[in-house]
Amino acid sequence: MFKILSTKSLNICIASLCRVKNLKKAEAVLIDGIRVGILPDVVTYNTLIDGYCRFFGIDSGYSVLDRMKEAGLNPDVITYNTLLSCASRYRLLSRSFDLFDEMIEVGILPDVWSYNILMHCFFKLGKPDEAYKVFKDIFLRNITPAPATFNIMITGLCKNRYIDNALMLLRNLQRNGFRPELVTYNILIDGLCKSGRWRSAKGLLKEMLDFGHTPNAITYTIVMKCSFKNRMFEEGLEIFLEMKAKGYTFDGFAYCTVAGALLRTGRIKDANECMGNMFRSGIDLDMVCYNTLINLYCKEGKLDDAYNLLDEVEKMGFECDKYTHTILIDGLCKAGNVKGAQRHLKNMNMMGSGTNLVAFNCFIDGLCKLGQVDYAMQVFESLKVKDEFTYSSMVQGLCRVGRFHLAAKLLLSSIKSGMRILRSDKKAVIRCLRSSGFCDEAKKLQSKIRLAKLLYY
Repeated sequence: MFKILSTKSLNICIASLCRVKNLKKAEAVLIDGIRVGILPDVVTYNTLIDGYCRFFGIDSGYSVLDRMKEAGLNPDVITYNTLLSCASRYRLLSRSFDLFDEMIEVGILPDVWSYNILMHCFFKLGKPDEAYKVFKDIFLRNITPAPATFNIMITGLCKNRYIDNALMLLRNLQRNGFRPELVTYNILIDGLCKSGRWRSAKGLLKEMLDFGHTPNAITYTIVMKCSFKNRMFEEGLEIFLEMKAKGYTFDGFAYCTVAGALLRTGRIKDANECMGNMFRSGIDLDMVCYNTLINLYCKEGKLDDAYNLLDEVEKMGFECDKYTHTILIDGLCKAGNVKGAQRHLKNMNMMGSGTNLVAFNCFIDGLCKLGQVDYAMQVFESLKVKDEFTYSSMVQGLCRVGRFHLAAKLLLSSIKSGMRILRSDKKAVIRCLRSSGFCDEAKKLQSKIRLAKLLYY
């Protein structure tokens, strides 16, 4: 009895050390335990394998297997599942197959978690068809699936943009007696929101409530983010207030999401109050929070305060990311400081993160609003990648300076590039042509737009 308890204590001690990445000390504790007669068991070595896999990779974890066998202990299904999890984490599909084969060779039958891990690996590699084969194999081998099996399958389908298949799977499972958990609904609602299917997400939310599930902080956050994404700011803020009323705690990301939405609607005072609440709640600030604060200062026109905060952030060991530079580019352009904005664009290029289209869109928009349309056009033409907002900034800028014909050409070229033009851009160009006496050209442009949409969309 003493030995069993001592081995248990040894395992707890090793697990604690592995959790804090102190593998050397864990190994020393193991040696000391053996020296005083406390023999390790399979759990001891499984704990070490998990620690090495988590922090040093699969080869380090696999090397513990030999020591395990030398100690006269045989690996079990948990041993191999730990190694499979590591292989899946690093997307090592061939290694996962090798581990599966090895399990069977040594007489260990894979359990439901072995299949869950393999299925998850296929999804991570963007192979949903292969993952579905593994899912079917679970039933063919008469293995009882766990609720996590269905959640992994539904999550994988959603992340690979097979949202309809995920919904069909849910309905098939329900017909066979499966009662979805709250987490299942959260996964599907998140998938629907990300694919822009707000009405379907609301329908599923209602179904979840009808089944007696109480939404948690994750549910609220998903729906709140979706509301803001779909520019339903009032609905998003209502959800935020409902969460507060129900006593849910917020992380920095939730506060920043709300503050960002308030800034986009010009509600700077409310955004200030939101960030003040975040400070008072004692949340540890990360770069996302600092970026939101810098954005707030820029929106208020307090560029000096933004740069002072930036200095403090750098002193604390944080580094500017592409979002920081983008926020400052936008703020500097609005303040008429083109040279300052150029400097940040160069800094972004030096970061080696590739062309940040959002930053260039802000720069082009700023140049156009400052009347520097020719320079904006040079930047526009230098970009290899453009989106509808790049074209929109340029079209609106050209309309402001009366260059309607060039704006019309640009509008048509965006459609021919397969992009959906913004309705406001089309209206602006046609209105300007008509007001300048080019009514026939405005009619021709409308016809050309309709034809281009048929050909290129």
